[in-house]
Formats: sequence, C-alpha cells, structure tokens
Amino acid sequence: MADVVQYRLERMVGELDDLERRGLFTRREIAEVVKQRRKFEYRLKRPSPLKEDFLAYIEYETQLDALRRLRKNSLAREARKKMKKSVSDFAGVARIIEIYRMAVMRYKGDIDLWFRYLEFCRVRKNGRMKKALAQVIRFHPKVPGVWIYAAAWEFDHNLNVAAARALMQSGLRLCPTSEDLWVEYLRMELTYLNKLKARRIALGEDNGTLIRSREDNNEKQWRNENQDLFMSLNEGRDTGDGSGGQNGEAEKKVDLFQEQGLIILQTIYSGAIEMLPSSLSLRKRLFEILDSINLSDSKELREKVLGDMKREFSTDPEYWDWLAKHQITDFENLQDIDEERLHSEVQKAVKIYEEAIEILPSPVLFNLYMKFFMDVVALKEGNIERSQSSGNMHSYISQLLMVYEKAETMGCVDEDLACKHVSLYLQLGRLSEARDMAGKLCSGKLSDSMQLLLLRVLVELRCLTKNYTSLDKADLVSIFDLLRNDLTKASVSETEQLWLVALKIFGNQDQYFDKLVEIAFVALAKNGGSDSEFSLSSVIVNFVLQKDGVERARDMYRRFLTLPHPEGALYKTCIELEMNLAFAGSKDCLSRVRKLYEAALTTYDQSVDLWRAYYSMENKMGTAESTTAVYWRARKILKDASAITNLPHS
Repeated sequence: MADVVQYRLERMVGELDDLERRGLFTRREIAEVVKQRRKFEYRLKRPSPLKEDFLAYIEYETQLDALRRLRKNSLAREARKKMKKSVSDFAGVARIIEIYRMAVMRYKGDIDLWFRYLEFCRVRKNGRMKKALAQVIRFHPKVPGVWIYAAAWEFDHNLNVAAARALMQSGLRLCPTSEDLWVEYLRMELTYLNKLKARRIALGEDNGTLIRSREDNNEKQWRNENQDLFMSLNEGRDTGDGSGGQNGEAEKKVDLFQEQGLIILQTIYSGAIEMLPSSLSLRKRLFEILDSINLSDSKELREKVLGDMKREFSTDPEYWDWLAKHQITDFENLQDIDEERLHSEVQKAVKIYEEAIEILPSPVLFNLYMKFFMDVVALKEGNIERSQSSGNMHSYISQLLMVYEKAETMGCVDEDLACKHVSLYLQLGRLSEARDMAGKLCSGKLSDSMQLLLLRVLVELRCLTKNYTSLDKADLVSIFDLLRNDLTKASVSETEQLWLVALKIFGNQDQYFDKLVEIAFVALAKNGGSDSEFSLSSVIVNFVLQKDGVERARDMYRRFLTLPHPEGALYKTCIELEMNLAFAGSKDCLSRVRKLYEAALTTYDQSVDLWRAYYSMENKMGTAESTTAVYWRARKILKDASAITNLPHS
C-alpha cells in the first residue's frame, strides 16, 4: 500500500514544482497539499474504501483547483498579461477525473455518483464525456435518465442529431415502459424540427429545399411549445412586395413543417400507447404537447387522442378531473383570467363533471368536483375575498352547494365530503345551516366519523358563543351531553381530538371535569393500554398537575395505575413528575421513582428504553450496588441484551 501511495505522490512532483515556480503556492502550502493528498490516498487504498472517502478527496481537489485558478487570475491582472497554460492547469482536473473513475468503478451501482461524474465532465469539457457516457450506459442500461442525459448531450453539445436520435431509440428498446423517455424523445424531435424551420425562414430559403429535405420537416412542432424562444410557425416573412402568390406558396411550404411535425407526433404517440396502454399520465403529457403547438390537421389528432382517453379511462375519476380542468385556459393562475372568459370556461368544465357523475358516481369524483369549485371561488383556507368582489362567484357558490346536495342524493357522501360541506357553510358564515347539516350527517351513516363529530362540536361552540363570550349553564350541559355521547362511541385513540377539546372546554369546571375523568377511566378500563402516541391518562395527569398541584396529580395517577395494563406513557409521566421533585430535594421521591420503575417493568419488561432509563436514574441518583443490580437484571431479562452491553457498569 505504501509503495503505491508513494508512487502516486511522486507523479505529482512536476505539477507541484510548476505551482511553486509560477508563484501560485508557497513551499509551505505545497507541503500541506502533499500531506493532505497522502492522507486521502491512504484512505482510498484501504481494503474497503467508503464512498465518502472518494467524495471528500474530490471536494478537496475541487477547492484546491478553484484556489489555483483564483490566484492565477490575480497574478495575470497584476502582470497585465495572459499567463500561458502549463502542466498545473490540467493536472487538477485530470486528478479529479481519475478519482471519479475509481469511485464509479468501486461503486458501479450508485447512479447518483455516476451523474456527478458526468456533470463534472460536462462542465469542465475535458474530452472524457463520451467515454464516461459509454461506461454508464454499459452499467445502467435500464435507467431511463441515463439515455436522456446522453441524448441531450449529443443534441445540445455535439449538435449531433443522428447520434441523439439513435441513443433515444436504443433507450426506448431497453426501457419501453418509461414515460419520460417517450416524452423527451418527442420533445427532441420537435425541437430539431423547430430549429430547422427557424433557420430556413431566417436564411430566406422558402423555395425548393423545404420540399426536398426530409430533415427540414423534423423541427416544426415543438417551437410553438416554446414561443418565447422560437419564431411562431404561423409567422410568414414580410417580403414587402405584396405578392399574394408568393405568400400563399410560402404558407404552403411552411405547412410542410406542420405536416412533418404531425407525422412525428402520430408515430411517437402510437408507439408510446402501445407500450403503456394503461398510463393516463403519459396520455396527458403527450396531449399537452399536442395542444400547445400548431400543426397541420392537428384537430383530428386531438380528437383522436381525447377519444382514446375517454374510451380507455372513462372509469378513472382522475381523467374526468383533468379533462374538466383542461377547459380552463390557465387553471394554475385563475386570478389572471378575465372574469367573463373564466365564467364561460367554468361552465364548460361543469358540463364535463356532470357527464362524469352520470357515468361514474363516486365519492372520489365528487371530491374532485368540489375541489375544482373551491379553487374557482378561492375558498381555500377560508379566503372569501374574491367571492365578495365578483358577480359570478355567487352563482359558483350556489352551484357548489347544489353539487353537495346531489352527492347526498346519490349516496356518494363520505367523511371527507361531509366535513367539507359543513366547513363551506362555516366559511360563508351560515352557522345555523352548518349546525343543521352537521347534526343531520352525524345522525346518519356517518355517525361513527370522529372527524365529523369533532366538527359538529366546534360548530355548536361557535353557534353558542356567537353573541356571548362565555357559555351559560344550559350551554355547558348541551355541549357536555354532546361530547359524552361522542366520546363513548369509539376507543380513546380514535377520539383523541374530541378529548382534547373536552378538556379544554371543561378543564376549569370541576363538576364536568370529574365526569370526564370517570368517562376516561371507564374507557381505559374497557380498552386497556394503547400503543398510540396519544395517552389520555398522561394528558389528564399533566392537566391536574398544572391546575391543582402535585398531591392531586399523585392521587390521579395512582388511580389510573390501578387499571389493567396501564399505558407506558403514563409511567413515563409519573416518573418524570417524581424525578423533578427528587432533583428539587423532595424526600421520599427517589423511592417513589423506584417503585414506579418496578411497576412499569412488570408490564413492559422487554422495553430496552425503560431499562436504560432505570439504569441511568440509578447511575445518577443511586448507589453503585443498585446501578449494577439494575444492569445485570436487564442482561438477564431482556431477550436481546446487546442493546445495553455498551452501558458502563462496575
């Protein structure tokens, strides 16, 4: 190992001498560079070098080369002349390339490392890109991103369309089910056609060559998808002579680009759907490309694509949602659309949703329908400003409410849809209607929905506190009766939010709080301890501790500990309470902590965390004998004692 490292370091002598001779580094700095490189080289020559070792070496060399370039530019500015290139200008990049090569050969399956290697070669333009691409394709022929990257480099850097097309087609043969490959192949072909079309128009070659050259027609389509970058396909040249015959002939020849683009799209579309017949996302992406460009006779192709999608995906709610939203010019920026045009487009979308409901009535489709309207009326997160400032928004809200009613009539109301219906009334400020709807839904088939029950309680609170800041006795009785009925319907873990609301409302009402404790006691006795993160008994103990003090909290947790299989979180809360008092100097708290640990271990004797906490407590507050006793007990009782073998013990 040492001989190999020394040999590699000796090969750096010429580079280091050049750095010192040109005044870029001092002898002391060079010595430090040699020291760091020797350290990295030894790490790479280990029997099993880590990926991090290669990356750390690459990072160091990258920063060193950046410092060299910075100092070289500084010296050139001072000397007011350009410095000639020498061995040190190439050695740094060559060394990084070599480290990357060793890294990817050591970790051939790490595709991220390969892409870092490719990006470095692309940025530094050192001539190793083709070899690196050939290697990554050989090792990862089933990764679509590799073929896309290689084709993009050939297309953009080498300007070799034939090679890029060959790479894409090879990738499609090996990865025929990759959506990204099909889409990027189409984009590449249309981009090429677009570039040819723009070049012909810029050069004024409107006659002859457009008809004969097949390659000329390969670029037309994708330019309209990028109108900011390319000339419009419908834009004719202004010849200034007013010749209608020449203009007509030019338009006819420009149509050749459109026809060729249409042929390309039809061919790729047919191949893509043959390989991925059940992929809706691929159809959507291809249609978006088709819809954003101007092609000859593209209307027929659009209708064909839409017809195929409707025939094959009419039972998919996502298809109907996409088709409806497609009627909106720019659905992501509704606020920028003219109000009248938006109203017209929304009604077209509504017709599609209504057709979908007749074909596929389902809660999922109704939820998508509602979400569409909520986006239109800008009611997300309670924002109703737009609905107040627009004349058409009131009709949208009316339509939205009618859709909710239709969903209920067709029996397609689920928990999420019901909660959205009630929340809509709340957002509109119609509390009485929200109250009636919540009561109606909770008394029907959704009577077991905890989310809806919680929403009903919140609606009742808002209604009762609408005109007053506090609740009177009758209101408290009404809310408590409602909560009591809801809390007894399901287990504690399912009614977590209801319990938190109940404790918040009645925490300072001793009469009702005691009743809540009784309900909690019965529920925990019935269902036993819960493994969920929510611990009702711990919440109540902490609540009592803050409200009534330590003694009442102790009485409360002792009562809960008499239940069968107390929650582990309850033991943790009790131990923390007594530990805090013990640290504060309270007497007898340490013995209480030990009793709590022993009681917890009778139920959770295989809990490694519990044994560790017990050991840690004895180590801090107990004696050496008690600490050792806990350690050996844990070693004996735990089935997997390896988790505590690293604990220090006597």
